[in-house]
Amino acid sequence: MKGFVFDLDGVITDTAKYHYIAWKQLAAEIGITIDEAFNEQLKGISRQDSLARILAQDDKLDVYSDLELNRMAEKKNQHYVALLETLAPEDVLPGVREFLENAHEVGIPCAIASASKNAPYILDKLQISDYFSGIVDPTTLTKGKPDPEIFIKAAELINLKPEEVVGFEDAQAGIDGIKDCGMYAVGIGAAEQLKGADRVVNDFSELTIEELLCL
Repeated sequence: MKGFVFDLDGVITDTAKYHYIAWKQLAAEIGITIDEAFNEQLKGISRQDSLARILAQDDKLDVYSDLELNRMAEKKNQHYVALLETLAPEDVLPGVREFLENAHEVGIPCAIASASKNAPYILDKLQISDYFSGIVDPTTLTKGKPDPEIFIKAAELINLKPEEVVGFEDAQAGIDGIKDCGMYAVGIGAAEQLKGADRVVNDFSELTIEELLCL
């Protein structure tokens, strides 16, 4: 393998709790209750798709105009970004910084494939931006995960073919997208929740650059 592509939330840092707080508040404002179990469905998918799933839960998907939906999604994002103010370098997940440092030392290009439009801001807060050669702009995508488009674009950003890249994901939608474009899929988390992954680990401390380059 010649390059690495990373999802962001749940792989490099855990901002899921901030997403949950922001979505829960927005849902409550329109009379919908969501819990942490429901929030698991929103991992790895876009802001608009997340909002659609929340509204569908209470048969409100056709109640709002496109303008209202956009305003709701932006309101959620503003709350989420405000919560991100507390994010700091120590919020990088175990083993990630060391893994990125090693990849950088041996010249392995890395890219971000995240549905989050806040990825550049988050990487800056974590002080790891310099480790990445590219970040896929989710506004350029025609389809969200599990479609493989975002992973194909990420490989293009580091001038590699998907089959030359290892993809890291913590959500089933992401694993599906990685496999569908021919990448080697490493799941971060519980194996039973990441079906189809080529390998599943608890965190990056269980991985070495050398073993992945030999795949």
